[in-house]
Amino acid sequence: MNLHTIETGLFKLDGGAMFGVVPKSIWQKSNPADANNMCTWAMRCLLIEDNNRLILIDTGIGDKQEEKFFGHFFLHGEDTLDKSLAAKGFSRNDITDVFLTHLHFDHCGGAIVRKGDQLLPAFTNATYWSNEKHWDWAVNPNAREKASFLKENILPIQESGQLKFIEEKEGIAFSEDFNVRFAFGHTDAMMLPQLNYKGRTIIYAADLLPSTGHIPLPYVMSYDMFPLQTLKEKKAFLEEAAAQNYVLYLEHDSINECCTVQQTEKGIKLKDTFKLTDL
Repeated sequence: MNLHTIETGLFKLDGGAMFGVVPKSIWQKSNPADANNMCTWAMRCLLIEDNNRLILIDTGIGDKQEEKFFGHFFLHGEDTLDKSLAAKGFSRNDITDVFLTHLHFDHCGGAIVRKGDQLLPAFTNATYWSNEKHWDWAVNPNAREKASFLKENILPIQESGQLKFIEEKEGIAFSEDFNVRFAFGHTDAMMLPQLNYKGRTIIYAADLLPSTGHIPLPYVMSYDMFPLQTLKEKKAFLEEAAAQNYVLYLEHDSINECCTVQQTEKGIKLKDTFKLTDL
């Protein structure tokens, strides 16, 4: 197995929304906001060479929405999905599997492209993977989460015939060195890839742990549908990660690509930060 970091660009989200009940005077020390209270976040995907499969985890926000939509998120940076794939020697046509942790627009927007008046899969040779519980949750969204589940990102996947579902079973194997964990606080049945790599366990943390700034337990996003469930899940997850020295791959941290955590007298704290290539 070979792993490649795939940067798809940066965007901005409201700092208060990203840190929930935590006061700005505290969270801005690690994530400084601009004049509009917006903080910069990555949309970092992961490419996995796994025998004869080339698996892309998440796809970033994409580029098919209207200018008004993107205006809310201040996209910036030099990286794009295609540019990052090309830097690793690949193209979209090489991808065999697109694994979507969940169907919020900043995680699956790049899965579909607009060609004329058609919405088509961006990865024509790939199988797209979700799970039935989360899919149903996304296509029948509640009013609070509806703005994150855009039908143009989701329905064309199923219409293409390229969609398959993973069984909602904790620890289910996606491949020999790729198991799937589930979390239910941020959104229903979000999937977290757990990889065996060079003798280490790497977990793609998705929105259970967006950044190192979210390691303290009360730092739960306002975007989370079930914040007390997130709190419970994050506590158990971080305690396990500290005890087992897991590598946490961070999708939204604009500075830190990977980290480890440690148990201290004051709870779980950040231990080390590094790049995937450092392993």
